[in-house]
Amino acid sequence: MITAVDTSVLLDVFGADSRFGPDSKQLLRSCLTEGRVVACEVVWAEVASFFPTPAAAEEAMNRLGIEFSAIELKAALAASAAWRAYRSRGGRRGRVVADFLIGAHAFSQAERLLTRDRGFYRAYFSRLNVLEPGEA
Repeated sequence: MITAVDTSVLLDVFGADSRFGPDSKQLLRSCLTEGRVVACEVVWAEVASFFPTPAAAEEAMNRLGIEFSAIELKAALAASAAWRAYRSRGGRRGRVVADFLIGAHAFSQAERLLTRDRGFYRAYFSRLNVLEPGEA
């Protein structure tokens, strides 16, 4: 089983978020026992910005067991299509292309996505299996 992980869940864990951290940590741990957990370059870049150095971010991600998984061309093009659909429905710039890249990567290169942003991914990647911390 390959699980892609979104930035929000990793920041819950690394930041020991009092509200979301425990559930995110528990579900991430469960995903790691079921198979590989991967993150695309967008997630790695977003997470790394919260660490003092790139090396510290890499060490933390490796310690958790998060693998780097580059976005393939097929996924990038799917993200473009989803972004166009979003904009044609009146979507504002509150959502950036990065969110669509994360979703398309998970859909094309993993079997599910671990995220706290379930509604967005359900709307634009309806066939994506989404796991949300705290879900029953």
